[in-house]
Amino acid sequence: MTVTTQAIVFSSIKYGEADLIVTCYTRDYGLKKYMLKGVLKSRKGKLRASYFQPLTQLEIVAIHKNKGTLERIKEVKISVPYQTLQTQVTKSTLALFLSEILKTVIQEEEKNTDLFAFLSHSFVWLDTHNHFANFHILFLLKLSAYLGFYPKLDKTNNQYFNILEGNFQENSTNTYCVSGEKITYFKTFFGINFDATEHIKLTGKVRLEILTLLLSYYQLHLQGFKKPKSVDVLVQIFR
Repeated sequence: MTVTTQAIVFSSIKYGEADLIVTCYTRDYGLKKYMLKGVLKSRKGKLRASYFQPLTQLEIVAIHKNKGTLERIKEVKISVPYQTLQTQVTKSTLALFLSEILKTVIQEEEKNTDLFAFLSHSFVWLDTHNHFANFHILFLLKLSAYLGFYPKLDKTNNQYFNILEGNFQENSTNTYCVSGEKITYFKTFFGINFDATEHIKLTGKVRLEILTLLLSYYQLHLQGFKKPKSVDVLVQIFR
């Protein structure tokens, strides 16, 4: 079946001498993996390896057999040209971290246009803004809503956040209850958009503590989730 759809690149892995295996999240078919034969040696073909950098937004024409095997891309073009996301070192490092997260947490081969729109709009925002030190914090928080475990907000005045239950509590009831400065700042991310993150002033220490909290939260609520390898480089950038 020949299909045309929007797609966001999550990863590309070299296979053999000249091939790439590309993982994309498509607007109409969910997560798909494609084999791109000879793309690393082709200079005149329709497919170029440069199209498949992390978080690139594409329009693809593909052959989907839907048999659990690698699919094939016939044609591709950039649907959302980035200006800075893949050329500024800080943003490209952040893009690598986010793509590593997304490849782990999104596994469904089914249509979810709301999630696709969220991802697309988020990366456009990141590409077009200069103050983005807190972007990944809000992104992970918002993403948890699409994955089904956004924190409960009915008792946000309480000082403890239970990362196992995903709620705020007046008292600590187990080892998963966290309090302190990081929770005070964590609460400021609820109910805001990306524009507002510029006004949240965090030290590198508190930002790392909130990120660590969110990664622990993901690990508890998503089977098989592991700490991204790229997080250490990200921490160095946003110290």
